[in-house]
Amino acid sequence: MTRGPVRYLLWLARCQWPRVAAGGLLGSASTLSLVLAPPVIGQAIDHGLRDNHYGILAAWSAVLLALTSVGAFLGMARHRTMTKIRMDAGYRTIRVVLGHAIDLGAALPRRLTAGEVVTIGVGDVWIIARGLTVTGPGVGAVVGYAVVAVLLLRVSPLLAVTVLAGVPVVGLAIGPLLGSLHRAGARYRTRAGQLAARLLDIVGGLRLLNGLGGKEAQLARYRAGSTGLLGEGYRVASAASWIEALATGLPALFLALVTWLGAHLAARGDITIGELAAVYGYAAILVVPVEIFISSGQQIIQAVVAARRVTALLNVEPEPVAGLTPPPGGPAKLYDPFSGVTVEPGLLTVLAGSGAAPIVDRLGRYGETGATWGGIRLDEIERGEVRERILVADDDAHLFAGTLAEVVAGRGAVDVDRVEAALNIAVANDINGRIEPDGRNLSGGQRQRVRLARALYREPEMLLAVEPTSAVDAHTEAAIAERLSKARRGRGTLIVTTSPALLDQADVVHFLRDGRVVATGTHRSLLAEVPDYRAMVSRG
Repeated sequence: MTRGPVRYLLWLARCQWPRVAAGGLLGSASTLSLVLAPPVIGQAIDHGLRDNHYGILAAWSAVLLALTSVGAFLGMARHRTMTKIRMDAGYRTIRVVLGHAIDLGAALPRRLTAGEVVTIGVGDVWIIARGLTVTGPGVGAVVGYAVVAVLLLRVSPLLAVTVLAGVPVVGLAIGPLLGSLHRAGARYRTRAGQLAARLLDIVGGLRLLNGLGGKEAQLARYRAGSTGLLGEGYRVASAASWIEALATGLPALFLALVTWLGAHLAARGDITIGELAAVYGYAAILVVPVEIFISSGQQIIQAVVAARRVTALLNVEPEPVAGLTPPPGGPAKLYDPFSGVTVEPGLLTVLAGSGAAPIVDRLGRYGETGATWGGIRLDEIERGEVRERILVADDDAHLFAGTLAEVVAGRGAVDVDRVEAALNIAVANDINGRIEPDGRNLSGGQRQRVRLARALYREPEMLLAVEPTSAVDAHTEAAIAERLSKARRGRGTLIVTTSPALLDQADVVHFLRDGRVVATGTHRSLLAEVPDYRAMVSRG
């Protein structure tokens, strides 16, 4: 399924093969009802109308009415089946993508941009689903084309050869354009994902950009990216428009050629008037299969481009499968050998300096890690055990909609006393009312305090927090620092920050340079002994 876009599309078809088979049968039967109409008309002309046998004419007319009625019913049944195929393929893709995103968990935003994920969910899913609907009309078009060729062979081998030669000619004309559409579509899809990611970044940081005066610069960059995307869109539209034009024009020329040959044969007496009418009907009906061939090729190309993005997401590896090593029996220290950072249980540890974020990822078991917990490698411990006891409080973590208590309590039942205690520690008592998705109705500082309260509500054995107070004022930050150090006494806490208020409350401070410990001590000892640390704090 994930080995490539074509395999993925085939997997979607196999998952509902009875419906796909039914669609092919209905498509074939619907096309045959059209294909059989011209010989019926020919028989009505030759044996009824020409000889004034009105009974025979009425009988063939009744047969024609029955054929068209059955064809209309089969066409509706085929359309219903294609709709079911499209919906099944779309929702199956959504389920697969969503399931894999859940498996990736918090590692997802570290591996893919939000814009890429949004573009897959909004556009690619339904492009893939629409591509699956070529199965019914496509099979019907092949069957109809073959049957028309056989029927024409009985009328005239010349006409049959002309019809059979039509599809290769159309393929030679359309093929290069389909290749151009594929390349342009792939470029457009890539740039659309990048632009969506930039838009989400701008919207997410709009308040900050306004404060820093950077909104216009970001707007100019987005406008430039949008202009580039527009150019790619024109290239896609150019190839698609030529395909659409040829899809209409070539069948019309094909119809004219077959009709002219039929008329020439009728004038020579090689075929009857009824057979000429049938030949014209065959040629007119052949316009439908040829257009289906062209549109199906276009839809398949677009589906392959979209499926390539989906399979790229599905091929993002989740965290390594957990081993069988049991976790430490009680509180134990975390140690990252790459950086030299140690987090002792019962102490408030602060990381200050450059390159801290990857350390938190390793200590929280996100992605590849060589970190240990009580001397045991984290990637050898069952992931659920790690998540229950070691909590990474990311400052970008999503806030779900609900009441404040529900948002703070998360997946568990609401304990009002614990909620109030967590809100008090995070100095978030001023927040009330219902929280909108991702805290859209909150300020940046309020969102940050709600995220911190949610993490504190869990009362984890080891809490790892990245910049939990970067969006609050100095007075609030000092209050959080004091309350946090008291509330977490006896439990391990690691905070990434350069805030003097938090640094002053820390039991241990690791000063980092490029993700490695260069000095360790208390905040006051490092201020006195490490000039670079003192310079960093004063700049902060």
